Amino acid sequence: MEAEAPGLWQRINAVFDLQLIWDSLPALFDGLLLTIELVAISLIVGLVIAVPLAIMRASGKPWLSWPIYAYTYFFRGTPLLIQIFLIYYGLGQFHWIKTTFLWSFLREGYWCCLLAFVLNTAAYVTEIFRGAIQAVPLGEVEAAKACGMSWGLRYRRIILPRALQLVLPAYSNEVIFMLQASSLASVVTLMDLTGVARVIIARSFAPYELFITIALIYLALTYLIAWGFRAFEWRLTHHLRDRPIVSAGRRGGPKPEIPTATPI
Repeated sequence: MEAEAPGLWQRINAVFDLQLIWDSLPALFDGLLLTIELVAISLIVGLVIAVPLAIMRASGKPWLSWPIYAYTYFFRGTPLLIQIFLIYYGLGQFHWIKTTFLWSFLREGYWCCLLAFVLNTAAYVTEIFRGAIQAVPLGEVEAAKACGMSWGLRYRRIILPRALQLVLPAYSNEVIFMLQASSLASVVTLMDLTGVARVIIARSFAPYELFITIALIYLALTYLIAWGFRAFEWRLTHHLRDRPIVSAGRRGGPKPEIPTATPI
């Protein structure tokens, strides 16, 4: 009597330890929470730092723009991994830092990694917003001046809202980059998603299953981020697509056509 052929589930389980993945999910979820925490805090703090730096960078005053350019050039021109190592291993070489209250934070891998993430994303977002500010049509700025708006009022009501519309595609890429770059946190002993996976791999000798699992998790998060930014951009710019297109025909000609908006 011939043996029954193995089913699809048995074939997959023969080369892919599904039970190991199932048992690892609680630990991976804890690592995922730390990953989201690192990325969210670094993006929020980096954005708060980047906006005023971008305004100063776009001011055209050398004494303001050049120091900021040097900062952005360094952090955009060097690998994030090197920046993490410089902060985590390098700051401890200075004795005066060890004598300050900062050392209670900088001796921890969490704060060193978070500081590197904040400085890195702030540098990129500064240049992204600087380009968006300079891309705001000059006519809109001149019209605001003609209305008697002050410098601060122009930025608050005209320049920054307009720049926000222009910056969304590039900023969404920066958010996705930070999500993927957060896997570097594991090199300074943080138990993020990648760090937890590396510990499980060291115990189970099953890199194939764990790395594919966390890759799928990163893919799902990337999709959610991209979808969220597309939806936000759609709502932010819907008024630009819903304007009626009026025909230039003679009197009594075709009525205005309202195009059907299609999602991006």
